[in-house]
Amino acid sequence: MDIVEHNRDAWNAEAEEGDSPWSQPASRTAIERARGGELSLILTPNKCVPDSWLGALKNKDVLGLASGGGQQVPLMAAAGARVTSFDNSDAQLELDRKVAEREQLEITFKRGDMADLSAFDDASFDMIFNPASTCFVADVRQVWLECIRVLRPGGRLMTGVMNPAYYLFGKDAHDGKAALVAKYSLPYADLTSLDDAELAALRKKRWPLEFSHTLEDLIGGQTDIGFQIVGFYEDKWSDEATPLNALMSTAMAICARKPG
Repeated sequence: MDIVEHNRDAWNAEAEEGDSPWSQPASRTAIERARGGELSLILTPNKCVPDSWLGALKNKDVLGLASGGGQQVPLMAAAGARVTSFDNSDAQLELDRKVAEREQLEITFKRGDMADLSAFDDASFDMIFNPASTCFVADVRQVWLECIRVLRPGGRLMTGVMNPAYYLFGKDAHDGKAALVAKYSLPYADLTSLDDAELAALRKKRWPLEFSHTLEDLIGGQTDIGFQIVGFYEDKWSDEATPLNALMSTAMAICARKPG
């Protein structure tokens, strides 16, 4: 099956239903604060990105990678960045577009697969901002290769990733419907870890298909191609999404710099 197209349809459905916390447009108040230099961006559900990671955004070329939903992209544009929103979901991009029109912000919009940034030339951006979404891509190392290519020397990649242990217990456990008993080996993938009936149920619900990745690929995959890790923190996922929050951090944020 075509994973990119399936996940595009699934995220279109999530954005159109309006229930996803990643599809809630930024308020006018948040936009005004961003214009005044008070910027609150998230790569993971709860913790804000440190100001030291962002620096001055005014007149910087920023790629919002799989960052649609009317949230982070408009805030960065309001702070003075020249932002391109690149997302696989038409509906997520449309939420960015609506906020841009409402607030008279200049944002460039492109739809595509985050593992294929061929729409952009080498060294096109000063910063890439990628909220937790690599879990929807089979080959996360390909994402890192594309990111380092389109960044300028000295540019930064900020990305949120899932702790691989999140996938040990299965989606029923995340919803509190089953005991937290390790069920799957890692790395996990909906396509290969689930049986045919379980996979069919996910597809019927139009849920995005997910992949865990090893820490070697999530972190080592960046350093292997030359990125320098300059920032890191852990975060919980939303409490209603997983009882794992009582036991461990379920997401991580990484700031990586391209040398130069």
